Amino acid sequence: MNSSNQAWEHLGELTEEDAMHVLTRLFSMYEEQEKRDPGNKASALFFRNLITALGQTSACNLNRR
Repeated sequence: MNSSNQAWEHLGELTEEDAMHVLTRLFSMYEEQEKRDPGNKASALFFRNLITALGQTSACNLNRR
């Protein structure tokens, strides 16, 4: 799997439980990377993007109510 299209396809095929496992695994991988190298730009970008996505999702959910 080497393209974003392939990743989207695989994500679309996941169950909710498996999607949560993927998110948890990604979080753990970047958390470990950050512990090994506190200044790592990739892990900082991941967490910044994750926080942005969480905020956007929360705002979207609030707007639906």
